[in-house]
Amino acid sequence: MAPEIKSEIVEILEKSQQEFRNAVAGVAEPQAVVNPQPGRWSVLQCVEHVTTVEERFLGRLQQAGREGAPPANKAKESQLLASIPDRSNRAQAPEAAQPNGRFATLAEALGQFHAARARTIEFAEQAGSGLYSIASEHPRFGPMNGTEMVLIIAGHSRRHAAQIREVREALGI
Repeated sequence: MAPEIKSEIVEILEKSQQEFRNAVAGVAEPQAVVNPQPGRWSVLQCVEHVTTVEERFLGRLQQAGREGAPPANKAKESQLLASIPDRSNRAQAPEAAQPNGRFATLAEALGQFHAARARTIEFAEQAGSGLYSIASEHPRFGPMNGTEMVLIIAGHSRRHAAQIREVREALGI
C-alpha cells in the first residue's frame, strides 16, 4: 500500500507545530517563567495562551454549522498565512485567552499544546475538503470557513513561536 499523501492543510499544521516546538526547545523550567519586561509574557505564558486558543478554536470548529460558510478564497488564505504570524501588528488577547497560570510547568503546557494540535490535525484530516463547508466566526476577522480557521490556528502558533524567540533573545536564553 502506498503512503497516503498528506493534505496541504495538515502539512501547514505540522510545520507550524514543529516551528513552535523548536522555539521552545532548550528552555529550562526556571527560565520559562521569567517575564522579559513588565507586561510582557514569559515563555510559559505564551505556550499557555497558544494552547488555550487552539483548544477554543478547535471547539468552535467541531460545533460549527455546515451552512453559510464563506466560499473558498485562495487570496484570503494566502493573506492569512502571511499576516497571522506577522508580529509587526500587535494584538491584545481577549480576557478568555489571557494566560492565568493554568499550567504549573512548561512540560505540562507543551504536553497539552501537542495534544491539542494532534486533535486539530485529526479534525483536519477527517474533514478533508469538507473544511470549506464549515461556517465559523472569528472575533476579529468575522465569518470564515473551516479552512481559514485552521490556517489561523497554524499561523497563531507561528506568531507566538516568534514571540518566544523574542523572549529568549531578551533573556539571553
